[in-house]
Amino acid sequence: MSHRSQLAIHRGHPLVMPKYLMHWILAALLHLILIGISAMALLPLIYMLLTSLQSLSQVLKGAQLLPDPPTLEAYSFVLTRIPFLVYLKNTLVITLGALMGAFISNTLGAYGFARFRFPGREIIFGALLSSMMLPGVVRLVPTYILFLKLGWINTFLPLIIPAWFGSPFFVFLLRQFFRGLPEDLFDAAKIDGCNELRTLFYIVMPLAKPALATMLIFSAQGSWNDFMGPLLYLKNAKLRTLALGLYAFRSEPQGIPSWNNLMAIAVLMVLPVLILFALFQRYFIEGITISGIKG
Repeated sequence: MSHRSQLAIHRGHPLVMPKYLMHWILAALLHLILIGISAMALLPLIYMLLTSLQSLSQVLKGAQLLPDPPTLEAYSFVLTRIPFLVYLKNTLVITLGALMGAFISNTLGAYGFARFRFPGREIIFGALLSSMMLPGVVRLVPTYILFLKLGWINTFLPLIIPAWFGSPFFVFLLRQFFRGLPEDLFDAAKIDGCNELRTLFYIVMPLAKPALATMLIFSAQGSWNDFMGPLLYLKNAKLRTLALGLYAFRSEPQGIPSWNNLMAIAVLMVLPVLILFALFQRYFIEGITISGIKG
């Protein structure tokens, strides 16, 4: 111990902790808190995965978290005994169709509101945003009657076509990003002879990857996990999506809930969304940050 430290203790003055040590301790505590919160958020997913690796007899014993021994019995049942691949194909068709419509309609709509000046632009945009305040449940009956008169019930059209007319939230998200781009880019494009479509596809869209990725992730998640739409419009069992198939397969014919099989279906259903988010996480966070502060 140094002479200065001994003198400070002798005089009754406490030693001052170095700043770098205090910073390290605070950072360690913050990371521990964040790890704890993340573990709590992941606990349902972990429980779902562990339950899917158990047999039905293990699940019915109760209070058993870890599979002993682990088994793929539930996944084998899901892939062979129920039309899981049919549900997966239907879900992919709906999701890809909705994604294509959302990409085209929202991008063109947002670019129009961001770049074109026309009479009543702000009024129309305000009316578009105000439509988000209308609860979706209020539109269920008139929308169902409309699709019924069009003869679209028991088809995928009611779940795909609305995405081709744009979403107020996605239009707002992309418009905020487009308005934040430097004006010099558009002036340079005009000098080079680009029309508005070429400017959008060759200049704006490459720069808007974060915002576009955010829109596509939200849209894909909404179509993939949609339950109310397929429940209303798809009556044929061969047209069921994963969410509807999971709901239909609530129990075995004898009435005993097959929790391991249900968890296996849930894992297979959640896995693509988790992979999609993991691949585009950087673009997703960047798009939310940039689109939320500019405009």
